[in-house]
Amino acid sequence: AYSMIEEPMTSCGCFECISCILPSTNGIMVVYRDYAGMTPCGMKFSTIAGTVGGGVQTPGFIGHSKQYIGSKKFIRAEGGAKRIVWMSKDLKGELGPILNEIGKQNGIEDFCDKIADETVATTEEEVLEFITKKNHPALSMDSLF
Repeated sequence: AYSMIEEPMTSCGCFECISCILPSTNGIMVVYRDYAGMTPCGMKFSTIAGTVGGGVQTPGFIGHSKQYIGSKKFIRAEGGAKRIVWMSKDLKGELGPILNEIGKQNGIEDFCDKIADETVATTEEEVLEFITKKNHPALSMDSLF
């Protein structure tokens, strides 16, 4: 349960956010529906939504609310919010205090600062470079695959 890889929850298409795996980073990206730009997975929100919505289980992708990111159940099977390596800037700004609290609970100071956004990375390669410089915890977690 609470996995984005094994039997991920389904979404109808009315979700606020989509999370998907960025394989080379050993982490995930989270994009908010109001972000119109390209994401590090190579698709815009609208394209990803077409893949994830409609009640289809799509391993590696989940649609969810903004507030679910702060839940202890958020992708619990994969290690939780510590896996977030990229997040659209506005969402990151809004959830910064929640992200930093999650980090603090896991012994990670200034966790939000370790998460890339579109101002520093728009490709998976740029995300990997950024999180490597920031020593992001996803890099030392068990492999997603």
